[in-house]
Amino acid sequence: MAYIIKKYPYKSDLSNAKLTKMIYLADWKHAITYSHQISEIKWYFDNYGPFVWDIKDEALNNPDTFIVKEVLNAYGSPKAIIGIIQMQYVPEISKEEEKSINHVIESAKKLNWEQFIRLVYSTYPIISSEKYTYLDLVNKAKEYLTYS
Repeated sequence: MAYIIKKYPYKSDLSNAKLTKMIYLADWKHAITYSHQISEIKWYFDNYGPFVWDIKDEALNNPDTFIVKEVLNAYGSPKAIIGIIQMQYVPEISKEEEKSINHVIESAKKLNWEQFIRLVYSTYPIISSEKYTYLDLVNKAKEYLTYS
C-alpha cells in the first residue's frame, strides 16, 4: 500500500477504490508469477469488482503512516484519497513484490478511470467467477496458467 502511494505519479487519483483495485492487480500479477499473493487480503467480488474495506481500514488504523482525505469526485459524490504522511518512509517489500507492483503501476498510470476499470474487470478471477464470492487468486492463477 505504502509502496504504491509513494511510486504512483498521480497521487490525487489514489482513491480508496483505485488503490484497492491496484493492490488487487498486484496480488493477481504476483499470484500468476510467484504462486502467492503479496497481501493477505481475502478478495471479494461484489458489484464493484474486487473490493474489500481492508485498504481504507489499514490507513485509518495507522494514522502515523497514512492520511485519509475525504473529497468530492467529479460527480459530487464523496471519495477517500489515501496518502502517506512521510514520503521518506521505506516499505519493507521483496524485490519480487516490487517487480509485481511496478508492473501494475506502469500499466495503470497510462489509463483513465474507464480503461482502468475495464482492465480490472477483464482479469481472469473476475471473468471466471460468480459475483458475491471470494476470489482465490492463487488457484485462479493455476487455472489461468493451464489455459495460457
